[in-house]
Amino acid sequence: MATHLITGAGSGIGAVVAQRLLERGDDIWLLARDAARAAQLRERFPGAQTLVGNLADPAKLAWALGHQSPPVELDSLLHIAGVVELGQVGDTPVKVWNETLAINLVSPAELTRLLLPQLRQSRGHVVFVNSGAGLRADADWGSYAASKFGLRALADSLRQEEHAGGVRVTTVYPGRTATAMQEKVHQQEGKEFDAERWIAPESVATAVLTALDLPRDAELTEITVRPGR
Repeated sequence: MATHLITGAGSGIGAVVAQRLLERGDDIWLLARDAARAAQLRERFPGAQTLVGNLADPAKLAWALGHQSPPVELDSLLHIAGVVELGQVGDTPVKVWNETLAINLVSPAELTRLLLPQLRQSRGHVVFVNSGAGLRADADWGSYAASKFGLRALADSLRQEEHAGGVRVTTVYPGRTATAMQEKVHQQEGKEFDAERWIAPESVATAVLTALDLPRDAELTEITVRPGR
């Protein structure tokens, strides 16, 4: 039985990953932005434990975790939470840049730093659910793509730094996935959202679990998941 800490378990890919790990008997810890959200997650995922920490304010994560009791042992840290706000560079205010970078990049870096002692002890695994926008930046995706390009760099550096100690690092690059975030993107693009056109969250979750379950003689460093339709 392994222990996992998951961000973004409230919906989409994160919710599917959390449910599958619970169903197979693993221990899961879920990061919530506040106490009310934590209670909702515990009700949705019976048996899960929660920590409260606001990814929009990475400077306070150390304080928040320091006043709680994170898991003593940790086999994986799964960064799945994320936000997106489309807009041209010339129209994107600094507030959007700061929020996007805080949630998508700086908080994953800070959470990883804070939990590295447990991950090193367990020879654990860090998984970053990135995006196709972490490989290619298109018009109107500047702030989001910048955060995801940075997340790729974070993962690559972490992998080289921790490989000798047995910590594995995987980046998953999903294409458009049928989640609430994608529905919001379609609204911003002025397009009709048809979930059947895009990747099911369950398929991305399968890629995440495949990386986690790979025998120790190998490491899946990058997984690109594209729509099959």
